[in-house]
Amino acid sequence: MNGTVTVVSSSGAYSFTKPNRQTVTLLTGLGVEGDVHAGVTVKHRSRVAQDPTQPNLRQVHLIHEELFDELRAEGFEVAPGDLGENVTTRGVDLLALPVGTLLHLGDEAVVEVTGLRNPCLQIDTFQEGLLKQVVGRDEAGNIVRKAGVMSVVRTGGVVRPGDPVTVELPVGPHRPLERV
Repeated sequence: MNGTVTVVSSSGAYSFTKPNRQTVTLLTGLGVEGDVHAGVTVKHRSRVAQDPTQPNLRQVHLIHEELFDELRAEGFEVAPGDLGENVTTRGVDLLALPVGTLLHLGDEAVVEVTGLRNPCLQIDTFQEGLLKQVVGRDEAGNIVRKAGVMSVVRTGGVVRPGDPVTVELPVGPHRPLERV
């Protein structure tokens, strides 16, 4: 289950969307260089308000580009970077990965998947009704989150569109992703 990086995005300011870039540099243990969410401790405003000393398990946000195809079929226009992700991929079922999966991005960078993104109400401000498309329920009534995965940087490096994404599953019993 390998894929490709299609777009990279970052923003130095708190904003819902992130501009697309030619490259981003991942910094070990911090996140995307120059991105507002980079750091050892939490940077998302709601998390900082709860406890600013929490470890930052949301350094790099990845979304599968296939989600945009699905949303388009439902009448929504969402492009890479629009949902605040740093890395957009194609060909990897990010939501099916277990906790601790390593994603090798390009020649150098490695991120470790920590959990699912839990989108907030701001997503409906971006496009009304979008939250119901990315957070729903399955047939059994379980919450299903589709807005990508969060990760921490294990090995830094430059990431650019066209880079390969190589999946390295963790050893031992796999734990399903939960929201982080």
